[in-house]
Amino acid sequence: MVQSLIALSVVLAIWSLLARPMQRGRITAPILLVVVGAGIEYGTYNAVADTLNTQVAQHLAELILAVLVFVDATDVRGGLLGRDPRSALRLLSIALPLSIGLAFVLGYWLLPGVTWPVALVLACIVVPTDFAPASRILRDARIPERVRDLLNVEAGFKDGIIAPVLVFALALASGPEDAEPPMDAFATAVPEVGIALVVGPLVGWVLGKLANTAERRNLMTDQSKRIIFVAAPLLSYSLSVGLGGNGFVSAFLCGMALNYVRRAQGNRRELELIDDVAVLLTAFMWFVVAGIGVIALMSGGITWGMVGYTVLAVCVVRLIPVLLGLLGSRLDWRERLLVGWLGPRGTTSIVFGLLAFNVLEGDVEKTALLIMVLVVLSSVLVHGLSASYVAHVFARSTVRRRGSAAPRH
Repeated sequence: MVQSLIALSVVLAIWSLLARPMQRGRITAPILLVVVGAGIEYGTYNAVADTLNTQVAQHLAELILAVLVFVDATDVRGGLLGRDPRSALRLLSIALPLSIGLAFVLGYWLLPGVTWPVALVLACIVVPTDFAPASRILRDARIPERVRDLLNVEAGFKDGIIAPVLVFALALASGPEDAEPPMDAFATAVPEVGIALVVGPLVGWVLGKLANTAERRNLMTDQSKRIIFVAAPLLSYSLSVGLGGNGFVSAFLCGMALNYVRRAQGNRRELELIDDVAVLLTAFMWFVVAGIGVIALMSGGITWGMVGYTVLAVCVVRLIPVLLGLLGSRLDWRERLLVGWLGPRGTTSIVFGLLAFNVLEGDVEKTALLIMVLVVLSSVLVHGLSASYVAHVFARSTVRRRGSAAPRH
């Protein structure tokens, strides 16, 4: 484990020192971490594997996800649903359920022996989007700003919406024969979400009001304004879990409430510390997934059904539902294709996969781990390599359309 920590630290240091030229060369921190992490795992004979299936690993994964969904919630700008709330609502209320449903059907069809609760768990793993492995998408000026804003809003809300579905699915699938009746699992999940619906917003609102009051009385420093955004997700998560609630949903709602209350007086600099914490946690998860990838490849068990499911999950599961969900929206067909295609998978899928690996038993835990690895690594290649080309094609088509629309003399 010491070798892993040394390697992780060295990679982060190298990337920090050479971040600008590496970005120009399209070498991101996740790519470096995946390569080095795979090498460390292979050379140290399952150093990562020995610590994955433990209670400590599960709690750490849960805490990381709580911080990440909090950051996602605070990153939404231009109102609760961004600057195009109608399109955002279409994505979250139509496209997202359709994506989960399509992934569920494909998993149940292509993966023999997978029960429907496990198929629902797999759907929750492969559907969330994360722009960490392709962050330049959200900064690429060739992509229309409203498309980038919409992608940011969608990614921010998705984790918090899917988390309780995953909890429900795991409650169903964790039994020896998936014997727990759906209504019993639903009865377990509803109170957890109900507690989170109270604790999360309450913690965010109270901390926001207290911070506003303390700032008016000149009781806070610039550093303390940043630290409160780190304390908030930890407090909302731990308090909700301590009361028997869902920590993910609580942290997500806390981020929304705190961001809303502090918006009038705060600024983006207050979020710099929690953003940096999220980057470090994300880097750690990419390092872990590299080790998981080595485990998966060395252990075998990858079937053609898994390969087919991976291809469809990366290329179809998001695209078709988004195109259907955005019918009648203000976006033209080219922008709808952009929104549908630009959906890389990353940290959230990794954390959800680790949670499933720790909760499930027997062959299905290995299936969940393999699917997570295949989908995440495939998405890094497909979306990471295609994002710049897609933006270039979109920009060229925009220039051609403007040229053809110009009046001729």
